[in-house]
Amino acid sequence: MPSAIVVVASKVGLHARPASLLIKAAAAAGVPVTIGRVGEKAVNAASMLSVLALGAKHGESVEITVSDSENADIVLAQLVEIVSTDHDE
Repeated sequence: MPSAIVVVASKVGLHARPASLLIKAAAAAGVPVTIGRVGEKAVNAASMLSVLALGAKHGESVEITVSDSENADIVLAQLVEIVSTDHDE
């Protein structure tokens, strides 16, 4: 399963708009996607409640993991782009 560690760029963290963009992209992936702090239990990246409960703040590192599939690397790159972009500007 491909995974990547990425720093949360949005000033509000994974909340509001950045969380919504991540959740929509994870749900559209068609395969299970998880996100969590490095070394901690990951949550379902397609679940609004789970992502908000994670409470990832600006500057924190999170690990995104995509289940094996034909397009797993493409999905992972899209999700990394969402998290690593400041959507508050």
